[in-house]
Amino acid sequence: MAKSKNVCNAKKLSYISVPSQIINSLSSSSLQSLLVSPKRNNTNSFFSVYKHSCRSPRVWLFALFLFGLVGMLRLGWNIDTLIPFSPYPNPCLETQSNTDSVAQKHDALVANANNLGQPSHDSPSEISEFWKQPDGMGYRPCLDFSAEYRRTSEVMVKDRSKYLLVVVSGGISQQRNQIVDAVVIARILGAALVVPILQVNVIWGDESEFSDIFDLAHFKSVLANDVRIVSSLPSTHVMTRPVEEKRTPLHVSPQWIRSRYLKRINREGVLLLRGLDSRLSKDLPSDLQKLRCKVAFQALKFAPSILELGNKLAQRMQSKGPYLALHLRMEKDVWVRTGCLPGLSKEYDELIQSERRRRPELLTARSNMTFHERKLVGLCPLNAVEVTRLLKALGAPKTAKIYWAGGQPLGGKEALSPLTKEFPHFYNKDDLALPEELEPFAKKASFMAAIDYIVSERSDVFMPSHGGNMGHAIQGQRAFSGHKKYITPNKRHMLPYFLNSSMPEAEFNRIIKELHHESLGQPELRTSKAGRDVTKYPVPECMCNDAHSHFI
Repeated sequence: MAKSKNVCNAKKLSYISVPSQIINSLSSSSLQSLLVSPKRNNTNSFFSVYKHSCRSPRVWLFALFLFGLVGMLRLGWNIDTLIPFSPYPNPCLETQSNTDSVAQKHDALVANANNLGQPSHDSPSEISEFWKQPDGMGYRPCLDFSAEYRRTSEVMVKDRSKYLLVVVSGGISQQRNQIVDAVVIARILGAALVVPILQVNVIWGDESEFSDIFDLAHFKSVLANDVRIVSSLPSTHVMTRPVEEKRTPLHVSPQWIRSRYLKRINREGVLLLRGLDSRLSKDLPSDLQKLRCKVAFQALKFAPSILELGNKLAQRMQSKGPYLALHLRMEKDVWVRTGCLPGLSKEYDELIQSERRRRPELLTARSNMTFHERKLVGLCPLNAVEVTRLLKALGAPKTAKIYWAGGQPLGGKEALSPLTKEFPHFYNKDDLALPEELEPFAKKASFMAAIDYIVSERSDVFMPSHGGNMGHAIQGQRAFSGHKKYITPNKRHMLPYFLNSSMPEAEFNRIIKELHHESLGQPELRTSKAGRDVTKYPVPECMCNDAHSHFI
């Protein structure tokens, strides 16, 4: 019996589970009171009072009442959640140590804090389905050039007699396309390429040079075995008056380029080309298609300062979980050029129509079509209401984190309100960056567009509201990077269902998903349709799934 008594009187080590939020809010003295039991000056007097009180009927009735109350509470409320908040040990309650439980509760609290308030109505299956990536069918980049191409390269890069000057125009994505074609044309002519000149954009007033936007050293290094890139004309050619060509036809072949320019550049030594947008054919020999991919996906890397900020913003989006990037084309000039109406109000519609009447040369869509005709054949950008309905139908959860790229929409925040109401986690570069981070790029549209490009390309899912050079460039880059999910809105076929207000939502969602089940970024053969750009559809010339191919 003595042995049993000693065991009962031995010290018992107990632990309490305290949420991290409580610990962080307590002072050091309060925290000490949680961890150290109060000293008891007179143990014998405590047990004497305890023994006396247990004989009182009132104490027993009060204890019975408390027992019943606690029992009822436990049916609807786990009493264990109250225990950690008590700073004093209960002498009548034996607590078993469980450090694993403490760690699990702490991890759960951290996970909940990082979850940004994800509501329970978005089931895990719905969330995972939207973020699910398409089947890439094993395609990987493969840029194996032929033996003839490599042999010719050894001679070509040593040539010092011919130089190609090019002036590229438009926005940054148009400039990228023209730079790609400039490298290919230099290769066709066997000439060195002088670093392309970026024409000053009269709309945005951006005077950036090539090396301000792109990593020039990287550009030269990657293409060292394909085309010689020089920063300027050598002294032997500085005084040479270049042969200038302003009217290169659309979609010309390598044979046409050689027959038109080769004798002239051999004779004069310098050829100047302007306006290269869509001048070179989309259907080229295999080696030249591979060179296009090499320039677009490997050589054209953004300048370190732009890349650093773009990656930083992408990481901030990723810290919130998977994210969707939207390229919204809702600027005033877009509505004017496409011949479409924003649908915000009669005042805004009249504003666009007035601008179009005043400057009819801005209209790039078919001038003989009405707005409704353009809309129904898929020539108009999606507005915020349509983007919202499409995303919901495709299963985007309400908690989806969205990065939106593009210029300020006509109508400002009002134009975006349908999206922000349905998807409150809605950010752009101004929301993610500190003021001092964006300040150096504030008046440079090309820099801002490059940042949008980086954050969009690194997203888990990308969707443009309208076709365009940036959307096409990102589509090709995401395909080359492993066919990351890219939603191509099937505007022509889905808009009639958008106009049917009587259709049940479940049926509408089913139809929209069916219309897009093959428009989620799966591999598509460039050769399946004539005139496709290899920098948008890199399969099969630049990507292969043959296990024996050499992957880069």
